[in-house]
Amino acid sequence: MCLELTFLDEDNSWKLFCEKAFGREVCPLELEYIGKEIVRKCKGLPLSIVVIGGLLGRSNRTREYWENVGKDLFSILNSGNDEDCLNILSLSYTHLPTHLKPCFLYVGIFPEHHEIRVSRLIKLWVVEGFIKPNKFQDLEEVARGYLNDLIDRNLILEYKLGSNGKIRLCKIHDLLRDLCLKVAQKDKFIRVIKDTTPRDIERERRIVFNERISKEEYHSRSLSGLQSTRTLVIRKDTGPLPSNNILLRVLNVYDNSLSKKIYLSKSIFDQVNLRYLGYNTQLNIYGELPSSISLLWNMQTLIIEGNIFAPSEIWEMRQLRHMGIYRLYLPDPPSSGPILRNLKTLKTVMNFTWSEEVCKRIPNVKKLNIMFHIEGPTIDYCLHNLSLSCKLESLTCLYSISNNLLQKLTFPSSIKKLSLIFCRVNWEDLTVIGSLPNLEVLKLKYDSVRGAVWNPVEGEFLRLKFLLIHYSDLVYWNADHSNFPVLEKLVLKGMEKLEEIPLDIGEIPTLGFVHVNCCSESAAVSAFKIAEEQKNVGNEGLRVRVEFERKEQVDSFWEEVAQSGGERSTVNNFQVNAMFS
Repeated sequence: MCLELTFLDEDNSWKLFCEKAFGREVCPLELEYIGKEIVRKCKGLPLSIVVIGGLLGRSNRTREYWENVGKDLFSILNSGNDEDCLNILSLSYTHLPTHLKPCFLYVGIFPEHHEIRVSRLIKLWVVEGFIKPNKFQDLEEVARGYLNDLIDRNLILEYKLGSNGKIRLCKIHDLLRDLCLKVAQKDKFIRVIKDTTPRDIERERRIVFNERISKEEYHSRSLSGLQSTRTLVIRKDTGPLPSNNILLRVLNVYDNSLSKKIYLSKSIFDQVNLRYLGYNTQLNIYGELPSSISLLWNMQTLIIEGNIFAPSEIWEMRQLRHMGIYRLYLPDPPSSGPILRNLKTLKTVMNFTWSEEVCKRIPNVKKLNIMFHIEGPTIDYCLHNLSLSCKLESLTCLYSISNNLLQKLTFPSSIKKLSLIFCRVNWEDLTVIGSLPNLEVLKLKYDSVRGAVWNPVEGEFLRLKFLLIHYSDLVYWNADHSNFPVLEKLVLKGMEKLEEIPLDIGEIPTLGFVHVNCCSESAAVSAFKIAEEQKNVGNEGLRVRVEFERKEQVDSFWEEVAQSGGERSTVNNFQVNAMFS
């Protein structure tokens, strides 16, 4: 959703308000008068109308409540301040439920126009203590509910969905971010340092150093004096990291240096209350975690973009919930030790043996990424033991050493999302995957499946919603709508040998999107035929997009469509373009 500061007339203002406040319902008559008065005070500003509509749509639909909101709005606008839009937006913050206020303000730590990764935002909310636990959901699920509530109120914008249909990226409008920073600074909740370092910085609880700040300005204030700071976002190449701050909970470091090896300052591990450590780098670099990491007994989230060797003490970190490392080399756990019941995310673990003991030590892992590139006659990674991980929902496996992965790997029935990379299995072996009862997302990347013919078996893939096939030598795909009865999105990339997409795929009632990228021309033509056929039978819900590398390929494609009897101008649910001119 993009809301520019253009002005709407009275009718369109009311229409937009009703859409956001009531959806498909009609505004009750008893609310229409006060509703139109509120909309009129928004002076045609779309962002103000949308946010006020979100506020009232999520509130009590009583005349008394709406009149109270109207009085607050009129009071703000009569205050004599010229910043009408920002003042109206502040009303939406005032009426937010208490538990959502810190979550909304916290979004201000991200730069303008930033695409915010939802999984990262949720982890931060959790470690900051903003999320109220309940008996029926884990903290991350509760946090996602908070996010959805803020989106419903139009305070955060849904930007991009993931393959599982959940929001993957979100954004915040610049004016709403300004509101976050204004309120956060007034309430001493967050301080974003833009150009100069304020003298009272030592008193701030959460500090974000803008990357534009100079090294000289950064050095003008010693970080060692930040004894009250709980959250610090900082660039490591600007200056030294903090030390001896026992209150520090969140440390997010952006290292833009070009060094070949990570040097995590030992002082980091003096921060005994540290809950979140993010180390974001520009290069694939190497490093080791010290054995003293176990002293961070409050650590919940550890994110490092590098090749990292972990000590055996990593298995003693009971509070750890998420470990996201580009390539993680784990030692075997000691023969005795605690069970890491809180661990939900573990990625990407390199060449690790999944013994029965290991699986028992991390019983609640939901997301697991594993990679294997070393083989030998005496090496057994014990992948059959993954069947013991009964809470596992998302598994990504890069297996570049042989073509017998599915003979070695046993999947737990809990799997909802599966990604295979370089695995080189045969199409007929996919029956093992198709039989998984809860599988909703399947990604087959980079030659993960080999063979010219795929004949899916009826009765499999019964819950599959998303299918991606990326670079495969598949030629003949013999399938119909019964093979993927609830498929919603199909993505084909680099399928240069594929003759055609089965036309009957278009008959799947739930199918909403087909994306064909850099595939054979005949596969692209079949995608057009699917769009054309579904348009002719009145299916308005399906969209098809085809992408070629060059414009000449697009021209050749349209010539082939014309020769096959297709009519370019009549299919408005189809889009084709070239990625490069």
